[in-house]
Amino acid sequence: MKGQAQEEVDKLLEKSEANSQPKILIERSVFSQKHFDESYEAVSHPSPTLKEVVHKKLSKCVCSGSCLKKFLFGMFPFINIMKDYSVKEDLPSDIVSGLTVGIMHIPQGMAYGMLTTLPPVYGLYMSFFPVLVYFFFGSSKHISMGTFAVACLMIGSAVSKGMDTVSIPHSTAGLVTVAGNQTGNQTNLTASAADDTSTMSREEVDLRLQFAMSVTFLVGVIQLLMGVLRLGFITVYLSDPLISGFTTGAACHVFTSQIKHVFGVQTARYSGVFKLVYTYRDFFSNIDTANYVTILLSIVCITILYCTSRFINQNPKLKPRMFMPVPIELIVVVLGTVISYAIKLEENHGVVVVSDIPTGLPEPNLKALRRIPDVISDAIALAIVIFAISISMGKLLAKKHDYEVDANQELVAYGLSTVVSSFFSSAAPSASLSRSLVQERVGGRTQVAGLVSCCLLLVVLLAIGPYFRTLPNCVMASTVIVALDGLFAQVFTVPDLWYNRRPDFCVLASIIIVALRGMFLQVLDLKKLWHVSLIDFFVWIVAFLATVLLDVDLGLGAAVIFNIVTVVVRSQRPYGCVLGQMPGTDLYRDMHIYQEAKEIPGIRIFRFEHSLFFVNTEHFKTLLFKKTANPRKLKIAQRKRMTEKEKLKDKKQDESIIIDRQDSTNEAAQVQLQSKSGEVKVMVVADSKPKCPQEVDFHTIILDCSPWSFVDSMGVKVLAAVICEYKSVGINVILANCKGGIRDMFEKTKFYDTVDHSNIYVSVHDAVLHALHIESPDFTDQVEDFQNGLCKEKRKASKVDFTLAEDSDEENA
Repeated sequence: MKGQAQEEVDKLLEKSEANSQPKILIERSVFSQKHFDESYEAVSHPSPTLKEVVHKKLSKCVCSGSCLKKFLFGMFPFINIMKDYSVKEDLPSDIVSGLTVGIMHIPQGMAYGMLTTLPPVYGLYMSFFPVLVYFFFGSSKHISMGTFAVACLMIGSAVSKGMDTVSIPHSTAGLVTVAGNQTGNQTNLTASAADDTSTMSREEVDLRLQFAMSVTFLVGVIQLLMGVLRLGFITVYLSDPLISGFTTGAACHVFTSQIKHVFGVQTARYSGVFKLVYTYRDFFSNIDTANYVTILLSIVCITILYCTSRFINQNPKLKPRMFMPVPIELIVVVLGTVISYAIKLEENHGVVVVSDIPTGLPEPNLKALRRIPDVISDAIALAIVIFAISISMGKLLAKKHDYEVDANQELVAYGLSTVVSSFFSSAAPSASLSRSLVQERVGGRTQVAGLVSCCLLLVVLLAIGPYFRTLPNCVMASTVIVALDGLFAQVFTVPDLWYNRRPDFCVLASIIIVALRGMFLQVLDLKKLWHVSLIDFFVWIVAFLATVLLDVDLGLGAAVIFNIVTVVVRSQRPYGCVLGQMPGTDLYRDMHIYQEAKEIPGIRIFRFEHSLFFVNTEHFKTLLFKKTANPRKLKIAQRKRMTEKEKLKDKKQDESIIIDRQDSTNEAAQVQLQSKSGEVKVMVVADSKPKCPQEVDFHTIILDCSPWSFVDSMGVKVLAAVICEYKSVGINVILANCKGGIRDMFEKTKFYDTVDHSNIYVSVHDAVLHALHIESPDFTDQVEDFQNGLCKEKRKASKVDFTLAEDSDEENA
């Protein structure tokens, strides 16, 4: 017994070795879709009525304790987070992370506050109030809310455009007038102090604050409405190449706004198309007024910031050994403040400094409601950009730490934090890429780290702020430019950055400039995009150029439109191909890609790689006619051939001839003509199998509908028309792989009045077998050879049962 079992095992092993690859043989009927549905009792789901839909929605609105609990936990995610919070394990990490990020908030808040064209202290407000509110409503544990270069720049752009529409009630004494733009751009002709917050009058600051808080309030309302209406999906229209190109273009604007502080050059303030072009024109026109002390101080700050960030904080060998990144921005700010105070840069060398920073927290006000009608378009663009950037960073960090971020709840959190902030003189916040990464890298566990950073900011606002009075603005500008490192890595247009100079803001400007490097480095994405996708490459280019040449808001709008156009074009002109059978299988693949794929004689299989709807119906017809045959041309050729054969009929008298023609039923037939005693008899004999029209080498077209996710009424109409056109020239059209939704549309549009149910099959292979069976009624006797061709084995194959639906059998008979 044991020996027999071993012998059977040895035989199985030998057989396995002989067949290096597994074979699959399936014995089943050839299924039409109708036959399949009847055999397996397909269930139809009628469309619900309006009453049913309303009743279903209302039935979900049940007030209960569990429902209320679920709502509260969803609205306040911090409750769930705090339930599992470990004071012993999580709190120390959050304290270290919060202090680290809080230290970064101080220089970045003051520096980015300049981008909003408001005094630097308003940037500190942005680092405090939004973070506090986000703690209660945000679902991300690691993102750092507050100032972000692109968001602050867009706020500043909205403020500048608003200021161009009002008169500034301050004295213009001592200001240098700059020639205005002659081409229609809005310009402030006394713009030497336009962005110099140290020389702004109280009235001008109030006006700027009105526009900034109005756009902030409206951004919060838009985000809140999007969250309530569950519109978090809207960011799908902002692809990664679009965001990358847009932020790189925005980095150019940020750089331009700060480079004048680095050189100490005065320029007019422009808004609208070619804003950067006119700014640089003014910059070069006034280059001789540069302050060389400011330039020297900026160069030193940028060098220190860049070298420390690049070779110490980002050094892969030093990173693991460091308790926290070197807070070089704060160190530069402190040193710049001390040096400026010691050698009196403001009095002795004309270097502009931050000036007085008020202590305490701002009082609540309603300035957010005064300029809302003037900033609607800016608010829409800003709300979408902030959400896209913030949610991208939140999901990235959430995926790394295995938790979920709810996009709609994030919208609610952003909206509430922004609305509340607008009443406390804090501009619209955004997640910071650099701070969020640092917060996660130094061990932050939850948003408790944000509360720790708020405590540090509160100390600065209540006590330490006034000590930064002598901080040169060029130091802060240098910090921002270096911080844009990641964005500018995309462009390599760094030489253009030397155009702006402003000695008075040199320390703040240096911080901004160093921050820009990362943004500019995004240009490196272009090489990758060129090889991956040409369309994504041009989306990046258009987003970048539109943002640079037009303006931040106009550039974003142009980029979104172009991105949508690319989607429409790809939907309008999808790919189409002819399929062939892979030898030895029941698989059918694109013959253009797989050279071994062979076309089945008498059959042409066509696949259209997109859903069929009104946008691409004409392209579908064009591709189908190109890959198979144009029925209109076939009809002309057949008419010509029939005319010639009619002439031959008159020449033949006492002999029989066979003429192939298409009758009114479009079925192949033999027409036998006999002449005897002047009497002509016509006999029509049905052919046993369809013949290919003489102009082509196939009699059946199979449409593989597997890529179609839906079809609209116009698509059905065009499909029916195409099938009728082919039918008129003797070519049968069969459909395969039609999804349930498509078949439902066929029912609703009465498509089956044109095409019988039996002409729709569950797979391409079923359709091929049916077409071969119709061609040769005794095909069942040849099944073995055909199956042997599929499996490449010289053995008796499984018989294929061609039992179809009763109506299908009658029709074939």
